[in-house]
Amino acid sequence: MRKKDAFKVGDHVEWNSEAGHVRGTIKKKVSAAMKFKTYTVCASKAEPQYLIKSDKTDHMAMHKGAALKKINKSDRPSKGRSTHPAKK
Repeated sequence: MRKKDAFKVGDHVEWNSEAGHVRGTIKKKVSAAMKFKTYTVCASKAEPQYLIKSDKTDHMAMHKGAALKKINKSDRPSKGRSTHPAKK
């Protein structure tokens, strides 16, 4: 069980999507129902959801805190550098 305010704007997080693990930065904490893309987000103060911008694209996603894992900024790969070891 996560603490109520486990995440905040600016936190770097990771989640699992149908495309694999995705990393991004929380841009907004949502604590009331709202329209997002084609559906209504059922967020509340007791169970907020988070608007997150992907590190690799401009894609915005909305997720519950239970789907997120906070990661360190140092875990973020540098732009322009591969995260895979070079082949010899």
